[in-house]
Amino acid sequence: MKRTAVFHRCIGGLIPGLLLAVVVSQTLPAQASRILTDETGRRVLVPDHPQRVICLSPSVTDTVYAIGAGEDVVAISDYTKYPQAALVKPSVGDLIHPSLEKILALHPDLVLGSVPMGSTETTKQLERLGVAVYLVNPQGLAGVMRAVQSVGEALNRAPAATALVARLQGRVAAVRERTQHLGRPSVLMPVWYDPIVTIGRHAFITEIIEAAGARSVTGDIEADWPHVSMEAVIARAPEALLLVRGGKTTLEVLEDRPGWAALPAVRMRRVYYVDDRIDLPSPVAIDALEELAREFHP
Repeated sequence: MKRTAVFHRCIGGLIPGLLLAVVVSQTLPAQASRILTDETGRRVLVPDHPQRVICLSPSVTDTVYAIGAGEDVVAISDYTKYPQAALVKPSVGDLIHPSLEKILALHPDLVLGSVPMGSTETTKQLERLGVAVYLVNPQGLAGVMRAVQSVGEALNRAPAATALVARLQGRVAAVRERTQHLGRPSVLMPVWYDPIVTIGRHAFITEIIEAAGARSVTGDIEADWPHVSMEAVIARAPEALLLVRGGKTTLEVLEDRPGWAALPAVRMRRVYYVDDRIDLPSPVAIDALEELAREFHP
């Protein structure tokens, strides 16, 4: 009887300790033991298996979900729209100055962001507080594929990222093959109208337009987002406009602005439309590319 009583007392004392250990292990950050180099050249100590991830840009959020790691996301940034499933997550603020208080309160074991939208000061502050920050730089279609692979490495989901990249590259190649022998309409994409802001050679959207089987008339300008004059627009003689569906720059607005009525594409109301997925350098942009190819070549 004494042995039984002692045994029960020991077990009774052991079980609460075990339960406490389990609870603590579930609330502590994942063990950081991998050193990775992010796309800015920074060496980052990254957890083996990140389980509490904060995404500081809409494109990163889309990428994380596309890889299949959406359940590990504990917060997103303002202006996130894709995928729909991410919108139930709390936001830690805007892209440039997220709330450090909100980030720390969520106890992330990994913060993912992108440049140039990410704030270097925010990155430095989080690093000083012991938070792992891994950045990607998705410039152009090749940059999107590279960022997907990088995010996959950071999340320890490299095989899923590799498979996703293969699917995305296959879809882009299929569009290029389908449109390579067709006529290439020349388009102007007015991002804003006063002053006129459009897309240049190195803008991600310029490459999307080209891959979809058209040509941006401002694709020779070096600046990513050049300001151009009305005279320069007319001289480049675009066959049509490319507008974001639901955006603030509409055909009706342009028709009322000085000089735009002199543009044949406006007078003839020749407009292609695409939705705002084209703005995101992430997997969802390939959806926009396919839609745009159907617009250019129905």
